[in-house]
Amino acid sequence: MLEDDVAKLKTEGKVASYETFNANGDTSQQIAQIRAMMQQKYDVILVDAGSSTALNPVLEQAVAAGIVVVNFDSLVTTAKVVRVGTDQVAWGRMMAQWLADKLGGKGEIIAMNGPAGVSVSEDRWKGADEVFKKYPDIKIVANVHSEYNLAPAAQAFASAYSAHPTIDGVFSQGGALSAAALQTLVKQNKTLVPITGENYNGFLKMWAEKKAAGFSSIATAQPNYLAVIALEAAVAKVGGVAVPQDITVPLPEITDANLDQFVKADQPDDSYPIQPLPQNEIDKLIGK
Repeated sequence: MLEDDVAKLKTEGKVASYETFNANGDTSQQIAQIRAMMQQKYDVILVDAGSSTALNPVLEQAVAAGIVVVNFDSLVTTAKVVRVGTDQVAWGRMMAQWLADKLGGKGEIIAMNGPAGVSVSEDRWKGADEVFKKYPDIKIVANVHSEYNLAPAAQAFASAYSAHPTIDGVFSQGGALSAAALQTLVKQNKTLVPITGENYNGFLKMWAEKKAAGFSSIATAQPNYLAVIALEAAVAKVGGVAVPQDITVPLPEITDANLDQFVKADQPDDSYPIQPLPQNEIDKLIGK
């Protein structure tokens, strides 16, 4: 998506050249790469941060040197850079409210969260917990923490489910976690209770397949187009537009009704398909 937008902006004469650098999860390497960009006098640095705090000093130095810095997806804490992200607490709230409504405000739920201590997971659960506390007849019978991938999540869910086989729903805050829960129910030929999800294609495929059997879900996404919004914001800022310092991008909503617009039967299970955001929506977000 980002490369497609670069190509468009090149034809419009707004981007001359573009390079990508991958620190492979090494924060010190990412800092070194940003220092090199400063020395080479880049006009714009877009960064998906490997640390919320460790990058603050080097990014602030880049801003002080006159470089437009836009941070997207995984956000730093400094307010000196433009930040493009979503509201993770709202993510948890959206999923939990749908599930509470689906269950009529009562029932037993297994919660599938990400690794303990990971800020994204903690924020999503914070939003969900706010909602569930309003429903005294909803019982969280197990709160499971798992890596965000299928194999460990399947093991974690199966263990919780064997202890609580009469659950009425699953709150899941990640697509691989949702896929693990649904896969377990299907393999064991159990009742397909409502499970919240994400735009993990493997989950979307199973949802589409089981919809006729009465399975229902809702999903959202950390949309790929955050990168495109970051690029458009940076180019606009270089061009003199008063771009907001914090750009909170609305969360998509994938439902039983619009699932077919998202699921991609010809793409791998571990892809995260999303509809592009129209240019007029991007323009509104970046202050144009």
